[in-house]
Amino acid sequence: MHYPSFYDEVEPIVLQDKLSRFLGAFEEGIIEFSYLDSVKLAGHSCPTVAGAYLMIREGLKALYGEALPQRGEIEVAFKETLEEGTTGVVANIAMQITGATDTSGFKGLNGNFNRTHLMHFHQEINSMIKLTRTDTHKSVEISYNPASIPPNAQIQPLMAKMMQGVASSDEKHLFGILWQARVEEILKNPNSAIFIIFI
Repeated sequence: MHYPSFYDEVEPIVLQDKLSRFLGAFEEGIIEFSYLDSVKLAGHSCPTVAGAYLMIREGLKALYGEALPQRGEIEVAFKETLEEGTTGVVANIAMQITGATDTSGFKGLNGNFNRTHLMHFHQEINSMIKLTRTDTHKSVEISYNPASIPPNAQIQPLMAKMMQGVASSDEKHLFGILWQARVEEILKNPNSAIFIIFI
């Protein structure tokens, strides 16, 4: 499997999952998610996927500091409905990393490890998403705006040609390179695109 090398350079997200530890899936329940994992889940790499990964990673840092985030003990709230914009894409990545689900996830063992009802949509919050620890109820709100890292000027006309089915092989290749170059810049400069508000 071949992919841009910068995927492997993105800082991973490390959490502890008590259910994983209980069932012996990972030693001490320690789980690491990479940007590549999110790309595999989404099936592509774009500013939205990068933003989702960064919002979760930076939000968890703000919530837990030096401590390990506890997967399955984090509520995720979205300002928009599931059907609006790119909320579904972001929600899938948030679910993968945090373990939070609405009604479709793991329902627990003898009242423990329940992952359902931890993800909420169309909430009255001031940001794109809100993360809340279920143990301390501490919350952070996170917004994402990649406008400070604009796309290469060639991307729009190249995309138009591709959509029309008239792009050459070289143009298709160049489009992919330029598209991923912007994603790389976003991932390498999270402070330019991510905004965190402590509640």
